[in-house]
Amino acid sequence: MLTLSVYPHPREFPADVHALFASTAQGSVENSTAWYSNLIDTVYRGDTGVSFHVLRKDGSPVAALPLRVSPSWRGQCVTALGNYYTALYAPLLAPGLSPEELAFFLAAVRDAYAPLASMQFAPMDPESAYFGLLKTALKSSGLIPFDYFCFGNWHLNVSQDWPSYLQGRDGQLRSTLKRAGKKFAAAGGTLELVQGGARLDPAIAAYLQVYAASWKQPEGFPDFIPGLIHTCAAQGWLRLGIAWLDGTPIAAQLWIVAHGKANIFKLAYDDKFKSYASGTLLTALLMAHVMQHDQVDQVDYLMGDDPYKQLWMNHRRERWGIVAYNPKTLAGLLSLGREVVTSALKRLVKHRPN
Repeated sequence: MLTLSVYPHPREFPADVHALFASTAQGSVENSTAWYSNLIDTVYRGDTGVSFHVLRKDGSPVAALPLRVSPSWRGQCVTALGNYYTALYAPLLAPGLSPEELAFFLAAVRDAYAPLASMQFAPMDPESAYFGLLKTALKSSGLIPFDYFCFGNWHLNVSQDWPSYLQGRDGQLRSTLKRAGKKFAAAGGTLELVQGGARLDPAIAAYLQVYAASWKQPEGFPDFIPGLIHTCAAQGWLRLGIAWLDGTPIAAQLWIVAHGKANIFKLAYDDKFKSYASGTLLTALLMAHVMQHDQVDQVDYLMGDDPYKQLWMNHRRERWGIVAYNPKTLAGLLSLGREVVTSALKRLVKHRPN
């Protein structure tokens, strides 16, 4: 027998749901209860649209969908629980879950938020088994799905030790590291790697100081990153690099290391000190650490095709999303029509002779 349970926060999970997350997170920090707890507490605090839907089969949880429901001009919509901090989303599915069972699950979610115009899940790995399974199940549940490109993802499959890897990098990068390293050290610069302990709060303050002095826009949710750093430190995932010059932090990088993978999550530098290339020096420090000490299998730049990422990475893949419209609601039908027209125009432009 299939039944549905709903929870507002991971702290409400019973032990068997925690076990489902632990066993099906697919090595992704962003699929963990620790990640979702910080996301809710710092971004969606008090948001009644946040929920974790869990499918039970004969009483045992076999699937979970972290979701957020919100009204819009297009009607009520269900989306993957995340925001612009989320580089990878995945449904949590136990091995052996059938397309029919997942379709039942999605239909139950659809009916729980009737009248529902659409469901949207992103960003996801289009090469994963769950991507095709989710698309098939959405169609079987009565929705009409479309997939779409989100962003490129540069990553490094680690197959060498640090010295061999560095030797294989572009000569200009190696020259920059050597020249800038000498200049930075001569000016009294130091690099620090913080993983927790007594240096944690001073390192968070340093990170925030660098970020405020950088070219980046202020954070929309200022508590998220400090909360994430504390979360990662508690889990043993934190690798926070700080570049110091005369007691002033001038560059910072937040890396998250878990399950054999290093995620380069956030980086910033103070443009006044750009000539020291302290960001490049920090990347080298952290890259050496995760290879030599953490012995990761992969380093991931997460989001975007920025040219500098190709200096360090050796592979590119893509993240895609799925949007599915409910043709039984007016808002869903209108959105579906717009999607069909837009897709047709894109194909026409793509195949138009030059």
